[in-house]
Amino acid sequence: MADSRRMRLGRVAPVVCAVLLAGCGSTVPGRPVSSAPTAVTRHVSAELPTLLPDPSQFPPPYAAVVLPQDAVAQAAGDLDGMGRGANVQPSRCVPPNQDFGPDRTAMAVGTDDATRATLTVELIRSGEPLAALRARLEQCGSVRVNRAGAATTVTSELDSPPPIDADDTLSLRRTVRPESGGARLTQTMRTHVAQVGDVRISVTYMSFAEGEPDTPALDALFATAVRKVRER
Repeated sequence: MADSRRMRLGRVAPVVCAVLLAGCGSTVPGRPVSSAPTAVTRHVSAELPTLLPDPSQFPPPYAAVVLPQDAVAQAAGDLDGMGRGANVQPSRCVPPNQDFGPDRTAMAVGTDDATRATLTVELIRSGEPLAALRARLEQCGSVRVNRAGAATTVTSELDSPPPIDADDTLSLRRTVRPESGGARLTQTMRTHVAQVGDVRISVTYMSFAEGEPDTPALDALFATAVRKVRER
């Protein structure tokens, strides 16, 4: 009987070892991600226009102005390639309604007169965490937009943001390509976004020319914009 028991144990042991080894050597698909806030819990009391970088803080050669409130809505539509009243397909990719009141959205724009490229800082008062925007971008990599009779395809791709002291950050590359009019009307954008309390800070480099974005200027202005909000 002892010999029989030893034989059974001898057959079981390799099976147990194989199971243990398989468990120890297994990997979980995917990649580690840092946790991001799922709610906005802090109110930044300063009024948004006072949190914009001063025009003198824009890097050269971007000559900057703070946009009057009645021009902010139009400029915001240019940045996301959609804008108010646009028909967006798929419909789930329609951005949420944005309040363009004085303490809800503020914007400053700098222009390089030689290349016509722009750097834009947009501040939005938002109770939506940045994680919600990230989820929309992941679901809406390519959308078709019809606005004022003009059809475009808007493609967005998430990218790695520069290190910055904020509650949450993301970066994206975006292209707005018209269905007619040629490549010279294609907008290319690189945007860094940060959340500090209930203020969402977006800094966008936009150009109609081919070539790489002015990343040093974009990164420098992003750091300035985030720091000004964080310190208030």
